[in-house]
Amino acid sequence: MADNNMEIERKYLVKCVPDNLDKYEYHIIEQAYLCTSPVVRIRRQDDDFYLTYKSSGLMAHVEYNLPLDSASYEHLLKKADGNIITKKRFLIPLDDTHTIELDVFDGIKKGLILAEVEFSSVEDANSFISPEWFDKDVTLDPQYHNSVMSMQK
Repeated sequence: MADNNMEIERKYLVKCVPDNLDKYEYHIIEQAYLCTSPVVRIRRQDDDFYLTYKSSGLMAHVEYNLPLDSASYEHLLKKADGNIITKKRFLIPLDDTHTIELDVFDGIKKGLILAEVEFSSVEDANSFISPEWFDKDVTLDPQYHNSVMSMQK
């Protein structure tokens, strides 16, 4: 069954990463893009595989996730455009309703670290006050979207 929902998120550069980062749960992610307009992505997250469609929108967009098996993922990976994005995603609890997804990139974007926070509403996103260790809000800057980064040299 498809996971169909509105995704509302803000994205930040970070000044520094929290101490003892490895104490947090994390996922190993590899993803590639079959199309960037609209976004059609394939992703391996640990031992799970997905095909994702994202509608347009920088802070809010509709996202559909469909499960794949590893053979389908590997087949589609050969058809992907651009670079494969690889990252380690740490899940850092922020409060009772928010979790920081801290992406530490490897591969072509090695050295880049982005923090994302998902919200239940645009109002919640707009009223968010970021932690001190967050830096610039890059939510509306397309160059920090994975689909755009996959096409960069």
